[in-house]
Amino acid sequence: MSSSLLSSLALIGFFSGAGQLYAQEVPPTKTALEQVQLTGGSRAAHEAAMMPGFADLVDRLLPAVVNISVSSVIRTDENEQDGPDASAPAGPQMSPFPPGSPLQKFFHSYLKHRHSEGRPARQVQALGSGFIIDPSGVVVTNNHVIDNAQQVTVTLSDGAEFPAQIVGRDSKEDLAVLQVQANHSLPSVPLGHSDQARIGDWVLAIGNPFGLSGTVTAGIISSRKRNVEHGLYDDFIQTDAAINHGNSGGPLFNLKGEVIGINTLIYGGSGGDSIGIGFAIPSDDARGIINQLQKNGYVRRGWLGVRYQDVPRNIAEDLDFHSEDGSWGKGAILAEISKDGPAEKAGLQVGDILTSVEGQSITGQTLPRLVAGYQPGETIHLQLWRRGDYKTATLVLAKNPDEKDPLPSDTHPPEHPVRTMLDIGMKLGVITPSARTQYSLSDSQRGVLVMRVYEGSLAAVRAIMEGNVILQVGEQEVNTPDALQAALERARSMKKADILLLVQDKDGLRWVPVPLGRH
Repeated sequence: MSSSLLSSLALIGFFSGAGQLYAQEVPPTKTALEQVQLTGGSRAAHEAAMMPGFADLVDRLLPAVVNISVSSVIRTDENEQDGPDASAPAGPQMSPFPPGSPLQKFFHSYLKHRHSEGRPARQVQALGSGFIIDPSGVVVTNNHVIDNAQQVTVTLSDGAEFPAQIVGRDSKEDLAVLQVQANHSLPSVPLGHSDQARIGDWVLAIGNPFGLSGTVTAGIISSRKRNVEHGLYDDFIQTDAAINHGNSGGPLFNLKGEVIGINTLIYGGSGGDSIGIGFAIPSDDARGIINQLQKNGYVRRGWLGVRYQDVPRNIAEDLDFHSEDGSWGKGAILAEISKDGPAEKAGLQVGDILTSVEGQSITGQTLPRLVAGYQPGETIHLQLWRRGDYKTATLVLAKNPDEKDPLPSDTHPPEHPVRTMLDIGMKLGVITPSARTQYSLSDSQRGVLVMRVYEGSLAAVRAIMEGNVILQVGEQEVNTPDALQAALERARSMKKADILLLVQDKDGLRWVPVPLGRH
């Protein structure tokens, strides 16, 4: 090759491979637009050639993304200030009981709710997004989308609506699983592997921002493993695809059409609108949670039995803690060991620095999420640093004592069927595991579940609502509809004009007076 020809060539595209350095010889660079113009192309053709098109992909994905509508009923007086005088109506009525005594509180609550009889309840609605992961109608969304829901409706992209049952929910990871029943298979999308996603990859967000169904936005993965102090298990994908209110629970897709994230949080500008900073739960974090919710309705996480904190550089320097490659070490330093917990049984000590779980490096921020990925009873291997030496420990995880599973006694026994009391206007049942999930009831909640309140009934005008729990009839505790009915019949036989029900709602306990008619 002549020197004049060499002088007219540019050397670009250096890259290393197989231990060698290569140089590619190309003609002097022209702009992409000039190259198109040389071949008779237009600027529009060039731009179309350079930008990715998502239309075919969206056509395939859109039918599996759903609108989730949540309705609940609140009392019109629930935001009133409950000050010292708020518990009694206007007038000279004074409590005959000692100040501060339980009977005085009983008396004032009785008067307050009697005074508020007839105040109408108000229905509120909220919207979110979700996606179908199984043709049988399994839907994934955020827990906060369906929080406090009394009725959940799923709307498909073609406008078909289905009532949805809450199968399970997990507030810690902010995930929920719903089930809809259709007489045909529904379109679904697969969960992908978020761990394979890279910063800079194209992503699509599909959802229902501000109730505008079927909205598609595109962007890239802006960052990975974001901790925004939303909870113990923060590990968000950050994206600049526009995400707004109503997108919560919707999918974040890669270009293969796989769900690699569940859109959950935004950093909003004025008015909470998108400024290009959104966060999604990675699919590889969500997969195990979703499986547990489908199977059990709740989530069990492994427990170490320790308190710990992150090891920043200043602590590493003070302890002369180095990693095996000589740099300042990273990990989680133990501050407290629970008595008879898994860590104590494995011989861990206060001051130990955990550096890896099953070979995966950890910090104080990532330790909870990694341990939570294992089940109670599983055996894990830890690497730790103790006073200058690296050691290994084998530990059998336990169940967190603060996380209780639904009790076996919460089944729906046949001797206590659902009962409808038309004179009061309520449909009542026992508290089942699914009811605890549906109505956000604690694992220790006891009583009789209000399954339905009929419009215009005595129960409705006294602001008793679906999802409330009746714990007592007068001084008698009740746990089944039959027991409640029997207590009311005894009150009638004693010629009582009305009876007090102790009702648990989302604001706490309250006494509700109910007139007793004759059968």
